[in-house]
Parts: sequence; structure tokens; C-alpha cells
Amino acid sequence: MKVHRILIPFMMFFLASCGQEEKKANELLSRAESSFQSANYSEAKLLIDSIRNSYPKVFDVRRKAIMLKQQVELKEQQISLEYLDSMMAVKQLSLDSIKSEYIFEKDTAYQDIGNYFYPSQVVEKNIGRTFLRACVNEKGEMSLTSIYCAGGSLNHTSVKVSSNDAFAQTPASPDVYISSDLGRKIEKADYKYGADGGVIGFIIANKDAKSLKLEFIGDRTYRTLMYSPDIKAIVQVARLAQILSAIEEIRKEQKEANLKIQFLNKKISENTEVEE
Repeated sequence: MKVHRILIPFMMFFLASCGQEEKKANELLSRAESSFQSANYSEAKLLIDSIRNSYPKVFDVRRKAIMLKQQVELKEQQISLEYLDSMMAVKQLSLDSIKSEYIFEKDTAYQDIGNYFYPSQVVEKNIGRTFLRACVNEKGEMSLTSIYCAGGSLNHTSVKVSSNDAFAQTPASPDVYISSDLGRKIEKADYKYGADGGVIGFIIANKDAKSLKLEFIGDRTYRTLMYSPDIKAIVQVARLAQILSAIEEIRKEQKEANLKIQFLNKKISENTEVEE
């Protein structure tokens, strides 16, 4: 009998406590639903997280909160996708407005991705010339190629561009190759943007210069000048690279948003089936 006298008040207290927790959790859920309807998605998620953290034993309310959070996240992803679609349209217009200014080259026999060049730097117009050439591929990945064919073996792996006392120099290129044309030896080295030692940025910063000093560095150093046509070509390719890389980044984010939307729609559909 004494045991029952002890247990009964305890059970009453426990049930009252559970009732209070469920009430408070439902109040938070109601506020979260209101925030969701008001498009205040950040606040809705904070309130839902409060339910999950503060009331771990109120299972029915927690389940409803999880379902609501899926709705919130779905709406966020849909809004994000709409924004990305609009940004893609803007960038595509920018690309369409300047694309005709470049030469596109792609050999479908061995290339999955083509490259854009500025017209003044295409191979046909520069046979036998030692210079620094720019290109950007369809994904917006820009690179420079140093082409040396001034005679003798230089075995160059780096280039340095300077103006007065300021300069930028590439690190040693991992992509060096040698070919020949009508018995003339041609050395080439590639430098990808971001691993170019700031050379591209330096040329852009000096885009108005009539010429810049250009050095090919290998077993010995070959010095020449880079004149305004090549400076302009590199600046213009960098301009195209910005647009193409932005389009590629948007494309990746669109893909990610679509995958998240598919996942959330599937989870929401499963929850609806369970409810029914």
C-alpha cells in the first residue's frame, strides 16, 4: 500500500510534466508553421531545431517538426534554383554578346572540351613566333602557353613578365613539351590560371601598357617584349574566362539544387504515404 501511495503522486507529476512539454513543443511548432507561411525560413528552422533539442521525448511533435523542416528546405531550394536560373540567363546573354569575338577550336576526335582563342593569337597567324598565348576552355579554365622558337635549345619551364621594377613570374611548369615545324624546334610550356604566379593578373593590371618585358627562363634566359596586341589578347581571354567560369559554377549549383529538391520531394512523398 505504501508503494502505491508513493507511485501515484510520482505518476501524476510525470504525466503533468509530459503534458507541459507537449504543450510547449506544440507552441513552438505553431510558431514555426507561422514563420514558414510568412517566408521567414531561417526563423522556422531555428524554432524546429529548438523542438528537437529541448523536447526529445515529445515524439509526435518532433515528427511533425521534421516534416515541416523538409517543407522549409524544399522551399529554400526552389527559391535558390529560381535565382540560379535567372543568373544563368544573365550570364548566357553576356556570353552570347561577346562569343563571336573569339575563335573556338575543338577536335571532336580527341577533345571533349574545346578552347577559345583571341583571333590575333591563333596558330595560323603566329607560325615561327616566340610569344605568350592565352586560351580558355568551355568550362572557364584559363591558361597561358609560352611558345619559344627563336633558335637553339632553351628548355624553358617558366616565364617572367615585368614593367619597370614590378614583375610576376610563373613557377616551373609541369606541362612542358617540344615539337618541330619544318625543322624548327618549338618549345611550349603551359601555366594554368591560379598556378601562374600571378602573371595573368599582372598583365591585366598593365593592360594599357604599350609593351611589357617578357623573359623565357630555362637553361638560359631569352628576353623579348610583349606588345599591346598580345596584352590585349590575354586581357580579352581573361574577360571571357570570367563569364565561362561563372556559368560553370552556376551549372554545378543548379545540379546540386535539383538533386536536393528530388531528395526532399521523395522524403515528403514517403511521409505523406505513412500519414495516409
